[in-house]
Amino acid sequence: MTDNIKLGLKENWKQFTLLVIVNAFVGGMIGMERTIFPQFAELEFGVASKTAILSFITAFGITKAIANYYTGKLANKFGRKNLLLFGWLIAIPIPFMLIYAPNWSWVIFANVLLGISQGLTWSSTVVMKIDLVGEKNRGLAMGLNEFAGYFAVGIVAFLTGYIANKYGVTPYPFYSGIFISIVGFILTALWIKDTSVFVHKESATDNTAPLDNVFLETTFKNKTLSSVTQAGLVNNLNDGMIWGLLPIVLFSLNFNNENIGIITAIYPTVWGVGQLFTGKMSDHYSKKAMLFWGMLLQGLAILFIPFSSNFYVLAFISAILGLGTALVYPTFLSTIAQATSPRQRAESIGTFRLWRDLGYAFGAVILGITADLFGIEYAIFLIGGLTIMSSLIIKFRMPAQIKIVKECIEVNEVKQALQANKKIQIIDVRSKEEYEQGHIPSAINISLQDLKGKLVQLDKDFYFITACGKGGGRSADGARLLKEFGLNAIWLCGGTDKWLNINT
Repeated sequence: MTDNIKLGLKENWKQFTLLVIVNAFVGGMIGMERTIFPQFAELEFGVASKTAILSFITAFGITKAIANYYTGKLANKFGRKNLLLFGWLIAIPIPFMLIYAPNWSWVIFANVLLGISQGLTWSSTVVMKIDLVGEKNRGLAMGLNEFAGYFAVGIVAFLTGYIANKYGVTPYPFYSGIFISIVGFILTALWIKDTSVFVHKESATDNTAPLDNVFLETTFKNKTLSSVTQAGLVNNLNDGMIWGLLPIVLFSLNFNNENIGIITAIYPTVWGVGQLFTGKMSDHYSKKAMLFWGMLLQGLAILFIPFSSNFYVLAFISAILGLGTALVYPTFLSTIAQATSPRQRAESIGTFRLWRDLGYAFGAVILGITADLFGIEYAIFLIGGLTIMSSLIIKFRMPAQIKIVKECIEVNEVKQALQANKKIQIIDVRSKEEYEQGHIPSAINISLQDLKGKLVQLDKDFYFITACGKGGGRSADGARLLKEFGLNAIWLCGGTDKWLNINT
């Protein structure tokens, strides 16, 4: 079934391009709220408390985080496309609810639905692109994905600010959401294909060490994954601040809606466009360094906000924030994809996105209370400090070597793969005499000294498993030789003795 499936960006460019377009529509749904919501809350519903205003981000963050987690778990069960479609179905009523909301509770509920929708749609497009491209261009794939989403956030944020300045904060700015949700649903239903089969293809040749407990490893135990997870949480904590408090700061400085729209749009636009470059960079440069400098840049930029009142200075700060976020956002996802096995990847990404988007909720609560008690400036200083602390955790906790590769493959894994009719060939690299004394039933015999001369006879479409007596000696040398000549190979843990239960 997977024989005709090929991994790669070039090989799957049509489906990949469609997913990029779909994710742009996903991002547009967030952009609809990005500029105008604090004013919408105060003018339409009389909500002035910073804690109350930021309650819509809390509702959004919690529900999106939970949806992210379950998207990871459910993607393997129900299919990526089905979850993407369901996410769009939930999105369709949201702009209507905002237009006709009789009270603030309706607005909160609309953002609960928006959180669920964003979790299902954005997580699905992320996982589907990772499925398609394989390991080589994963950073570029994530850069293109996040570019499309956040560039759309910036464009729609600017448009809603412009429309609000000309026609008022409701209903016209929300008409964009009606168009985006309906077109996104139609695109997905008619042209997007499920990508689960690509996971099976990659799993046949991947030898990344599996995680014992995906949730615990991604959250706490694995130094690479947990470092990325805490940075993701802090990144969205400060993003929530920019979303909820920056428009209030700008409004207090007497900027009009159009100028507020420009400043707030620069951040996600630079973030989005920057990922066209930073995504590809993460395929070639140190992911750890990119994460450290990205978080540090964000933290320093945030600390300068309370000292600034000039339009151009604030626009520059917004651009630096966007650049810092562009450095980390695709790198988060490509790092997790590299550090996990294909079958656990969706769940690990779901766990990361759970904590990352809980940053919105934590940030909204912390910022709202701090701003109400001490003032907005102190809330901004707090977030800037936390972001710099996060960069230091990356610096001192995250290892430079990301991928933990299994040195060998277990007997039960090989047996399961053979039962599933995977294209696997076991090569017994011992002498003919040793082979005849006892061997794995499906193994062919090519002694280690003859292996190099027989390479041209081996089918490159197969995944080769080398075996000797106890494993790790000649079999390890054989697997290494096969890899040097471009073949997918690994040696058998415990060797022939373990397979035949000899002295084990």
